[in-house]
Amino acid sequence: MAEIKTVGVLGAGLMGSGIAQVAAQAGFDTRVREVSDALSARGLAGVEKQLARAVEKGKLTADDRQAALGRLRFTTDLGALAQCDIVIEAVTEDLEVKNALWRELDAQCPPHTIFASNTSSLTIAAMAAATSRADRMVGLHFFNPVPVMKLVEVVRTVTTSDATFDAAFQFARQLGKEPIAAKDSSGFVVNLLLVPYMLDAITALERGVASVEDIDKGMQLGTGHPMGPFTLLDFVGLDTTYKIAEIMFDEYREKRYAPPPLLRRMVLAGMYGRKSGKGFYDYSVDPPKVAALGI
Repeated sequence: MAEIKTVGVLGAGLMGSGIAQVAAQAGFDTRVREVSDALSARGLAGVEKQLARAVEKGKLTADDRQAALGRLRFTTDLGALAQCDIVIEAVTEDLEVKNALWRELDAQCPPHTIFASNTSSLTIAAMAAATSRADRMVGLHFFNPVPVMKLVEVVRTVTTSDATFDAAFQFARQLGKEPIAAKDSSGFVVNLLLVPYMLDAITALERGVASVEDIDKGMQLGTGHPMGPFTLLDFVGLDTTYKIAEIMFDEYREKRYAPPPLLRRMVLAGMYGRKSGKGFYDYSVDPPKVAALGI
């Protein structure tokens, strides 16, 4: 297996730009592809902001910040990723969108290039089947915010070779992360356990077990969680949670993965959480207050 020197990232959103940032900081030449110049500029601005904040906090020197930015290249040209040693996909959770990109890159990248998906819920096998390099397809699931969260789930499917898995595992360590091994089951380790917990909190609210504030406070003070389930849902994004839950329910057909009616109504209403300004909490005021949910 060739040494990983050049990293490609598909998508410059919150996750993609975070992955690109940690790769550049770790010394890898990193190319990030987005579909428009505007989205590329937004992704670069996000990285610049994060690196500037790290310098202000004394976690990074000004010289290291400049060096990391010098290793980053944003582009709208998919072909710019063709010679990368590893390509990490971080686009929307839509299998057809992902596979269209994999098919195109499969025809352009050399045989040694590893394909890795940052998917949080889709199976790696469903993407590997769209390429001619199923043995070099792996999951690398990072957590938000990528520069802060230490965990990476390294996911092997039935076709992933030992050499590919080992290279991906070592690559995660080179990024300064703590990798764990997971099998190719929808949700992997963390979401397999976390999503039912968050959905159960919504169901408990629907049933009148307790209020948003008291369920959050109960889980914080009773179990030592850094934030309650509703604060976490707003942080993750209710639309994102809904999408992941639908994918997992489709995979397992178990009720615990089915999105509760309240979650669906909130997503339809555009109440996505922090990103939209309102979810279970209303972020138009400081401190945020519980939003009116009509229940």
